[in-house]
This record gives sequence, structure tokens and C-alpha cells, in this order.
Amino acid sequence: MKKILTLLFLFPLLNSQAQKWEKNYDFVDNCVCGLSKVKKNDKVGYVSKEGVVIIQLQYDEGLTFKEGYAAVRLGSKWQYLDSTGKALTEAIYEDAGSFNDGLAFVSQNNLFGYINTKGEMAIPMNFSGARNFAEGLAPVANAKGYWGYVDEKGNWVIKPTYDFTDVFEKGEARVIKDGKVFYINKENKMVHE
Repeated sequence: MKKILTLLFLFPLLNSQAQKWEKNYDFVDNCVCGLSKVKKNDKVGYVSKEGVVIIQLQYDEGLTFKEGYAAVRLGSKWQYLDSTGKALTEAIYEDAGSFNDGLAFVSQNNLFGYINTKGEMAIPMNFSGARNFAEGLAPVANAKGYWGYVDEKGNWVIKPTYDFTDVFEKGEARVIKDGKVFYINKENKMVHE
């Protein structure tokens, strides 16, 4: 009982210390991969769970760390950093997404493709739109703007026939075709509306 009372007494103290450093920022995100995205005076950086600045607040925008990397925007271009702040890529992308299944979508010259966690192009920029991978598939749009799904090698698994496609979750994905919203499985069969 003495241990429980001690913990109950210390918890507010520990919690107030954690909140103390958070008050230094305009925004504090959840701690992911050991880092929290923080924002102050319209600049983004990353701090440890103790509030120690690991990546300086010098970016105009940043995504939450995922799979050990985060995309950050400096000016109009995006790049990727690892959790120590080391650049994985140069700031050359017009758009960038989080890593999922070891791949992240990137964009240059209004075309989308995917890089891997080495910063190498894994799927060429052949798409007019792209979203994150989930469950081994990613929604992408062809040159005509129709959406379908590719695998981790960039092969079409579900041909681009939809007006919009969402990521897969628990084996299903929301799609839109001719104004109708419904859900499909990975075999491209409608499972429900």
C-alpha cells in the first residue's frame, strides 16, 4: 500500500514536469519513435520525451515520425530526416508522405512515386496521384486521373477504374465510382456500401 501511495503522490509531480517543457511550444504532438513534433513561431522541430531538442525548430512543416523517419518541408520543398536529424534525402520533393511498409510517396513535376528507407527511388514517378501504402497496397492514380492499387513493386493489382480510392484497412478499402461510395476487398470485389 505504501508503494501505491508513493506512486500516486509522485505521478502529479512527474506529470507536471513533463507538462512544464510542453508549455514552451505552441503545439506538441504525441511522442512517436522517441520524438515529439513541436511547433513554435511557425517553425517545426522535434524533441525527446524529456523535452530536449533533437532536431532544431527550423522547418516550415513536418510530419510525425513513422518507421524511424519524418518528412519535413523547408520553403516549398520536402525532404526526409532520420530520428537523429540526419538527412535521408535532399529537399527536392513537392509533396511527401509518411513511410508505411518501408515506402513513402514523393512527388516531383506533378508526378508521384515511392522511395524506400534508404532514400532510393523504389517505384518510379509514373502516377498523377498517390497515397500511403497499407496492407501491401497503395492507392495511385494513372495519367487520366483514375485510381487503382499497386503492390510494393509498382505493379497494378487493381486496375485504375475508380474516381477515388482510399487505403486498405482490415482487408477493405473505400472507393468512389460514378458518384457511388462503396468498399472493396483486395480481389476488387464489392463487400458492402
